[in-house]
Amino acid sequence: KYLAYEKQVKSPLQTIGEEQTQNPYTELLVLKAHHDIVRFLVQLDEYRFASAGDDGIVVVWNAQTGEKLLELNGHTQKITAIITFPSLEVCEEKTQLILTASADRTVIVWDCDTGRQVQKVSCFQSTVKCLIVLQRLDIWLSGGNDLCVWNRKLDLLCKTSHLSDTGISALIEIPKNCVVAAVGKELIIFRLVTPTGESLEWDILEIKRLLDHQDNILSLVNVNDLSFVTGSHVGEMIIWNILDWTVQARECNFWDPSPQLDTQQEIKLCQKPNDISIHHFTWDEENVFAAVGRGLYVYNLQMKRVIACQKTAHDSSVLHIAKLPNRQLISCSEDGSVRIWELREKQQLAAEPVPTGFFNMWGFGRVNKQASQPVKKQQENATPCSLELIGDLIGHSSSVEMFLYFEDHGVVTCSADHLIILWKNGERESGLRSLKLFQKLEENGDLHLAV
Repeated sequence: KYLAYEKQVKSPLQTIGEEQTQNPYTELLVLKAHHDIVRFLVQLDEYRFASAGDDGIVVVWNAQTGEKLLELNGHTQKITAIITFPSLEVCEEKTQLILTASADRTVIVWDCDTGRQVQKVSCFQSTVKCLIVLQRLDIWLSGGNDLCVWNRKLDLLCKTSHLSDTGISALIEIPKNCVVAAVGKELIIFRLVTPTGESLEWDILEIKRLLDHQDNILSLVNVNDLSFVTGSHVGEMIIWNILDWTVQARECNFWDPSPQLDTQQEIKLCQKPNDISIHHFTWDEENVFAAVGRGLYVYNLQMKRVIACQKTAHDSSVLHIAKLPNRQLISCSEDGSVRIWELREKQQLAAEPVPTGFFNMWGFGRVNKQASQPVKKQQENATPCSLELIGDLIGHSSSVEMFLYFEDHGVVTCSADHLIILWKNGERESGLRSLKLFQKLEENGDLHLAV
């Protein structure tokens, strides 16, 4: 911890003192069950979550108490994907299922209420890297070197031909019975053909390939009913129309935003290429939040520009981000830290602006005259917002892979240190303990004595 603190002091990292008055997470529970890197967390319901990682084990936990509820053993190698498979609305018996894929080239369906292994599929020719459930059709898809479509009984309905040796890295559902698959630097649109009166067979057809990215796509998410967004290894962010798959906005490179650049000076990348990889996105009604290298960027969908950034949010790559209520954002990193941010409007226009050079449309080469106008001109064109650090959760000793946010139970983080930490709202927990104490006194008839 002392080394981590020294590292933060020496780096150009925004720091926060010990008195973190706006950070509610002042208590923690350390949960131990895994024997290797814990890479995945998935929420099962309002009070349960599951964890999985490189030891091939799935563990079900109580998010309120931190109690270990179930341990699911069945895979022989690391888990590569995990997803919930909800019951159909029409079903009277509600069974919570999860699907797990592994490097052992199997997918297992688990009953999270009993820990029972419902079924196992072992016919894959490659490791399944991603899973997606299309609940409306009551099917699920597995993505590896090919794309397979399965029903709830684990019958293979249809599959594509071999797509790539690198495999499908991400999948999302879009309208008109279509899915988008990220394969290397390409996006492939597939359409599912459902059974009809004329044909009882399922089929999956390749409709279109989108070749706009220059490097491998690392992140692919739906933003809203109109758009989805992709991010690549070299810092390209593209927002797509979800219906016709055309480009709505394109932000190609993250440049050095220093306003001191001379008009004749070429723009240089402020970080190494691997430091501008876009690892993750989250969003709200107005903005897309991007984890780019070590930094965080807020892109306004209506204005089609960056409105706030924190270039060095962490000491290492940011792996996962999520939007919290009250304009707050949480991020975790390879440096072992978990940080809470608040999006604020700047009080003074004299504050450091977000430069136009960050997200130029095809902004290659030299700075043009418009981009190199005085700082005052840039301020007039920018929405004055900033990301302010309000909380720093220090507890892990290695890379924090991801986290979950529970409105009532706090934040859950998982790490390469094999641990899971449940961060609790200290004020809320103190109130709950007091309430339990009074209830116990009342039950024992001792309340009047205590009073």
